[in-house]
Amino acid sequence: MHFLKAFTSIAVFLPSSVLAQVTTDGGTIDPARVERFFNQPSYSPYAGQSYPSVPLWGEQHLHTSWSPDAIAAGTRVDPDQALRYAKGEEITSNTGLPVKLSRPYDWIVIADHSDALGIMAGVLEGDPNLLADPKLKEWSVGMNAGGEEATAVVMEMITLQGLGTLPEAVTDPNNQFDMWREMTEIIESHDDPGTFSAVIGYEWTSNYGGGNNLHRNVIYRDGKSMADRVRPLTTFDTDIPNELWDWMADYEKETGGRVLAIPHNGNLSNGLMFSTETPDGKPIDVEWAMQRQRWEPLYEITQSKGTSEQHPSLAPSDEFADFEIWDKGNLNVVPKEPGMIEREYAREALKNGLALEAKFGVNPFKFGLVGSTDDHTGISSAEENNFFGKFPASEPSPERSTGNAFDFDGRTVKDWQLGASGLTAVWATENTRAAIWDAMKRKEVYGTTGPRIGVRFFGGWEFNEQDAQSRNPAAQGYGKGVPMGGDLVAASDSETAPSFLVAALKDPLSGNLDRIQIIKGWLDSEGNTHEKIFDVVWSGERAPDADGKLPSVGDTVDIENATWTNTIGSSELITVWQDPEFDPSISAFYYARVLEIPTPRWTAYDAAYFEDAAFGPEVPMTVVERAYTSPIWYTPEG
Repeated sequence: MHFLKAFTSIAVFLPSSVLAQVTTDGGTIDPARVERFFNQPSYSPYAGQSYPSVPLWGEQHLHTSWSPDAIAAGTRVDPDQALRYAKGEEITSNTGLPVKLSRPYDWIVIADHSDALGIMAGVLEGDPNLLADPKLKEWSVGMNAGGEEATAVVMEMITLQGLGTLPEAVTDPNNQFDMWREMTEIIESHDDPGTFSAVIGYEWTSNYGGGNNLHRNVIYRDGKSMADRVRPLTTFDTDIPNELWDWMADYEKETGGRVLAIPHNGNLSNGLMFSTETPDGKPIDVEWAMQRQRWEPLYEITQSKGTSEQHPSLAPSDEFADFEIWDKGNLNVVPKEPGMIEREYAREALKNGLALEAKFGVNPFKFGLVGSTDDHTGISSAEENNFFGKFPASEPSPERSTGNAFDFDGRTVKDWQLGASGLTAVWATENTRAAIWDAMKRKEVYGTTGPRIGVRFFGGWEFNEQDAQSRNPAAQGYGKGVPMGGDLVAASDSETAPSFLVAALKDPLSGNLDRIQIIKGWLDSEGNTHEKIFDVVWSGERAPDADGKLPSVGDTVDIENATWTNTIGSSELITVWQDPEFDPSISAFYYARVLEIPTPRWTAYDAAYFEDAAFGPEVPMTVVERAYTSPIWYTPEG
């Protein structure tokens, strides 16, 4: 009775459409109708939905002709053309080929190097002020000659940049700041909230010590008006990552804006990317750990210069770890020494982060996972049958079957070792810069090696088999748990193990799905780290053998014709899995890895298209594409 009186007193404030649903024809309030209207879920399962409903596809790491190494190598696709291409337009490649994405992106970051941003165009064009420097005059000749001479310029440029000895004319901060404002003007002109997000960013390119890759992409939440107020950091200012974090803090204080950084290519850092010392040899401490966790919420796990999930030598039981591995040396192909690989790969870092959290009380390696191309052609190409290489010399041609992607005084990496990878899916609430940045910050993102595989991953304490029958797993996931990138709060019942709802939907243009795996890492009571891979759901009628190994899904690839059939695998997979080995007293993380059936690699498409391509027997012709979700972490109470 009191409820009805209270309702009557506020009824005057309710819309007539609501009053009509809770009153009788005579205008009297019907308690049954009130109960149904306010407490029963809407007939429409989507009404009131506030969580992200579709993944937004794009990448945060594309270079154009405004990057000095790119233009020196022959790239002529500029930021405007690159953005038009990302939005679905057909453009002409640097070698004169028409090129178009299979489907437009939803967003992109043009991440040209802040070092010498846009300056090398003047060297190419013969600016007399620049060519007064003998080295730049020499480079101008090589760049205009093209071919091997231009490639030699690129290799020397990378070497001198890593040593901090580039010509003074290209390190002028005033020139760089002017070019930055021109860049943000171009980016701003392509931003179309709700349809396509042109996100502002740049690459800070530390090659500390001569080719030790400590690169970071700096991603802005903001537009031009804020981004133009502070000059982007260059390695001419510093090549120490924690000093980049200082710059980021200063930017936010000065502008009120927001930025984050995404490291990449730990596999080319010669042990520095996830070291427990700073590059200049100082031991890390609590402050360092706090800063890294704050400023670097993501890590680029896959791209054209190799995939950095896990090295097969560190996980011999992981049959899928040996994937697009670049492990010969650093960016300058300086060979690795024993112990370096352990500090270069994401899974090792995630495990070591648990140990550092036990020591410092904060986990510096608590990052989500993304993928991008790092292409230096202005052409983002992560599709095997549409791969346009890293530099113009590796755009489609018979020569890339034997050419070198990198050549530093005879230390080489071949073109065929480039991977057609990768992309990032962002679970954003809308297609705007701010919403995409916010999803990145909370780590509700995942990376793929190119295909647009739809993946949901939730962790909680109450998921059950019935949740896996839902056609809208997100409703169950957000209702009962936390999404990828989240933290599990300890259960009230200490005996309860966490459960995970994971679902994947195939890319309609790619291969069927083989299986979903959940990869767990943990820190035991003795301070040792461990990992284990669980096959949680798979296609077909296969069953694990006595050792728990799941048989291969098979292989339908016709290498000669670069085709395959989706007669094996599944179009979608979904399950609820509960950790059978859970110990509530130890810290752990979990992430999902979704595997496709084998499909043709870009090398197979080249061999079928170019009659005079000359790939050797060592060249892989098939690929198992995959997706990697951001982890979910569990930390015990206390």
